[in-house]
Amino acid sequence: MSPESAESVGLSSSRLQLLDRHLQQRYLDTGRLPCAMTLIQRRGTLAHFSLQGQMDLERARPLQQDTLFRIYSMTKPITSVALMMLVEQGLIALDDPVHRYIPQWRNLGVYEGGLVGTFRSRPLAKPMRIVDLLRHTSGLTYGLQQRTNVDAAYRKFGFGDPAGNSTLEGMIEGLAQIPLEAAPGDVWNYSVSTDVLGYIVGKVSGQPFEEFLRQHIFAPLGMVDTDFHVPAEKADRFAACYILGPDGRMKLQDDPRASNYLRPPSFISGGGGLVSTAADYLRFCRMLLNGGVLDDVRLLSPKTIELMTVNHLPGGKELPDMSVSLFSEASYSGVGFGLGFAVTTHPARGLIPGSAGDYSWGGMASTYFWIDPREQLIVIFMTQLIPSTIYNLRRELRTLVYSAFT
Repeated sequence: MSPESAESVGLSSSRLQLLDRHLQQRYLDTGRLPCAMTLIQRRGTLAHFSLQGQMDLERARPLQQDTLFRIYSMTKPITSVALMMLVEQGLIALDDPVHRYIPQWRNLGVYEGGLVGTFRSRPLAKPMRIVDLLRHTSGLTYGLQQRTNVDAAYRKFGFGDPAGNSTLEGMIEGLAQIPLEAAPGDVWNYSVSTDVLGYIVGKVSGQPFEEFLRQHIFAPLGMVDTDFHVPAEKADRFAACYILGPDGRMKLQDDPRASNYLRPPSFISGGGGLVSTAADYLRFCRMLLNGGVLDDVRLLSPKTIELMTVNHLPGGKELPDMSVSLFSEASYSGVGFGLGFAVTTHPARGLIPGSAGDYSWGGMASTYFWIDPREQLIVIFMTQLIPSTIYNLRRELRTLVYSAFT
């Protein structure tokens, strides 16, 4: 990918060079990140594209523009788009109760006490709805939250773990035996909700969820490198993934030569299972920014994109008001949540530049994207370091990109 003149779309090339220098000096030279790929498109023009660092430190392999990354929770917006495609077809509605599609969840209750095997719960006052899954107000959780006895049960049974041996169907059956952490609509809690959406997409569409994505999203958009595993012919392009050790140094977390991603997974995770490239994810983002269409291929209507990218939290609340999550891909004020994305409601409250109505999300390995419709801006950042919350990297990215506006 060759960027064109940044100045032609109202960006300063010298300021964008400061962005690269900041990443190099603060994160790469100091061994805090293995690599950094930064892509900026404005007004339909690729204004900046930089490759820094190495995709595999152990083998000293430089980052390449077609490198494959684990995008983890950047899978969630794709799954949300798939669900909304079925909504547009009249096959499902946002206010439908979830138990219409998962009958074994009809009698789910809310946790009141006890441990696995002795859980006590109370009946729901109102059912979990499809919209609750999209906005993470379902009452479900993630085992990685490590807050309660409920998420301890998720860890014990491996619910929501793309690297585990469970299946999506097995998780759905297992969750029927675990109470909700909270009543639907009461709190925002980052959770397996989007994995459940993937299951529902498969059930409503009548085809395996992964096949629905390939046929109705990846192939039409030309996302040729996005899938739930890395085929043998592309394995040489797969990046290594690192984790920050207790000593503050990066350690290899997933060797690309021996990774579970080299074979199809048993658990198809709509919440975090995809591998992709920056070029592929740019095509997905362009479709969103263009109101649901790319290169004469329409996935959604402009009104549906508009609906997805406004705050849907009950009462117009923001994430800090409703979140009980110890882990999230958004961590500052002035942000609500739409149907698959964090949505900026008041940039000043978060003390971070942006526009009201810009929307974003990130992945566990520190990948991140945001789309600013007002400024016709798409930014995609790729790296491979777990966890994503260890640095203020996303705040810094937003600050440095918007400071390049002229």
